[in-house]
Amino acid sequence: MNNFYEIIDERRSTKVYDPQIEIPREELVGILETAGKAPSAWNLQHWQFLVFDNKEVQERLLPIAYNQQQVKDASAVIAVLGDLEANKKVDPVFDPAVENGEMTAEIKNILKGQIDGAYSREEYPRDAAFSNASLAAMQFMLAAKAEGWDTCPIGGFNPAALVSEFNVSDRYLPIMLITIGKPLQKARKSGRLDIRNLIDWAE
Repeated sequence: MNNFYEIIDERRSTKVYDPQIEIPREELVGILETAGKAPSAWNLQHWQFLVFDNKEVQERLLPIAYNQQQVKDASAVIAVLGDLEANKKVDPVFDPAVENGEMTAEIKNILKGQIDGAYSREEYPRDAAFSNASLAAMQFMLAAKAEGWDTCPIGGFNPAALVSEFNVSDRYLPIMLITIGKPLQKARKSGRLDIRNLIDWAE
């Protein structure tokens, strides 16, 4: 499936998976690599992916996700984590561009100043973690569909329990879980509100 609009139209939130199907790690890494091409503020890539791709760890995740069977039956589950300290990526993100002559050191320092200013505001790190990691999450689901896999985003889980059980650093904020696998039954197509009722034109 490589037509963009077909991918959009055919993507479903699949909740009933074939538990016998495994996803090769190399293929999963490729989908995550595509997800990682999502846009982000200052290109800081405010995300970290915690991958559950065997039944033992998925079983441990199950009660954290309030015993949703899809967490156990999916080929893998991705915990999308938002990086509360993405400002620490300034050097690894910008230095290659400076070294390759694509950015001057002066421009890098200007951008660093902007980033430092944003991260000095109490609410910014959390807001940026949520908004930017969510962009990568959506891109992951579309990339997965393009490769023939179905997904489902899950907001119903216990973030504190996830952090505790899997020793997640306090640098990262759990944003959502995403199951990925092959469906046992076709997911129901959900309706959409008339987009005209969700548009306001600024005056």
